[in-house]
Amino acid sequence: MTKKTRRGEKRRSRRLENLLLILLVGSVGVLLYALGVRLLAPRVDPVREANPAHLVGDIIQLEVRNGCGVDGVAARTTRYLRAHGFDVVEVGDYTSFDVPYSMVIDRVGDLEAARKVAAVLGIPEERVRQQIQPDLFLDASVIIGKDYAQLTPFRE
Repeated sequence: MTKKTRRGEKRRSRRLENLLLILLVGSVGVLLYALGVRLLAPRVDPVREANPAHLVGDIIQLEVRNGCGVDGVAARTTRYLRAHGFDVVEVGDYTSFDVPYSMVIDRVGDLEAARKVAAVLGIPEERVRQQIQPDLFLDASVIIGKDYAQLTPFRE
């Protein structure tokens, strides 16, 4: 073998080692980030504390409405809420697409259930409202506003 061939092999070997090292460091970084998010994220129990409207079951039932007009935000929020144990019974568009901030609306007089939903989504507690509607057979409505990118499902 010539010196050039050996140098070329060493160079390729170093490149491969560097690539493997970068992949290893990246993998460790992703794992540490996931661990941090899991440890720091608030654990919210999707079970309602009280049942003032005598709804069926113990799981908080929700509707998710798109109030910003961006395709897929209600569906993505629904998947996130279901993955966290909430029962999303209806998904669709809100009455308008110009809602500036996301909010949770209590529909049965159980503000604690609405606050749990807001906590999971990263919606500030001051954006939890109460508009009781006994004809809706659900605990709360989630309205996704133009600030959707700041919500937890869109930051993960």
